[in-house]
Amino acid sequence: MLYVTLPDEMTRKVSFYLAMEEYVARNVRGGDCLFYWQVEPSVIFGRNQVIANEVDTAYCREHGVSLFRRKSGGGCVYADMGNVMFSYVTGGGSVGFTFNRYIMMMVLMLRRMGVRADATGRNDIVVDGRKVSGNAFYRLQGRDIVHGTMLYDTDMDNMAHAITPAAEKLAAGGVASVRARVGLLKDYMEIGIDDFKARARRDLCDGERALTAADVAAIEEIERTVYLSRDFIYGKDPRHTVVRRRRIDGVGGLEARIDVRGGVVRGVSLGGDYFATGDVDALMQRLVGVRMEREAVEAALPERVDDVVMGLRKDDLVSLLTGE
Repeated sequence: MLYVTLPDEMTRKVSFYLAMEEYVARNVRGGDCLFYWQVEPSVIFGRNQVIANEVDTAYCREHGVSLFRRKSGGGCVYADMGNVMFSYVTGGGSVGFTFNRYIMMMVLMLRRMGVRADATGRNDIVVDGRKVSGNAFYRLQGRDIVHGTMLYDTDMDNMAHAITPAAEKLAAGGVASVRARVGLLKDYMEIGIDDFKARARRDLCDGERALTAADVAAIEEIERTVYLSRDFIYGKDPRHTVVRRRRIDGVGGLEARIDVRGGVVRGVSLGGDYFATGDVDALMQRLVGVRMEREAVEAALPERVDDVVMGLRKDDLVSLLTGE
């Protein structure tokens, strides 16, 4: 696997590294690629999440925590200089296979460093039952991008105050707070963060691909036009008359914002920390003009929806939308 390097070691924004993933996926060939990065305090929320549901924006503004959106699904994460972020780019294949391959690759890397890590749930890596890594993925033109956290010495107070997960998500983990769910790798290894990064690179990579100044300029253009766009970050709060929420095991939290007038659906937006494997907007568009009744909603949707939202059964989606 190739390790991708930049021509300088300056610390950039989250938006740059998200754009770098896209650039590498489109332009760097010759096998799998990996790079890691660190950023100043930032919150990164999933593609389909509603910011107001996930982030204490007043706290972030007061404490200099920047907000960014990524293109992958999954939940909201906090990152700072004590958190090593990994980005992995590979050839397109089965989503489940690619995701599981990456998770197990990172678990085995930690075990070789003497850390008793395990994979759990949809996307987490835990040590002694505490989360040290959360991960997400998306597909881009035949390439898969998986990215995630490695919590080495993260500011737990900033994390706990910046992120505001739904109460049912905390209850699902059997804990009372963000802080109680999270562990730090520094407590399980005797090396510093720089040694951790160096050992991770040696363990996972056997080659290098050095980007040029021209590559950086192209990445910055993607960053400017996509990831720093206010529309991309904040989106447009969909018009709605009904909001329905549900947490589904193996899928995640879903929030349907439905515009219903005269008993007929005029629009639906499906938010949450689920993993999208297809076009969610196109799936929701099938409901426009349909009466908000279970039989009509069932008839409008395809028999399988798990090829659009990972792990989701049609019956669960219909129950969410109709409130039954």
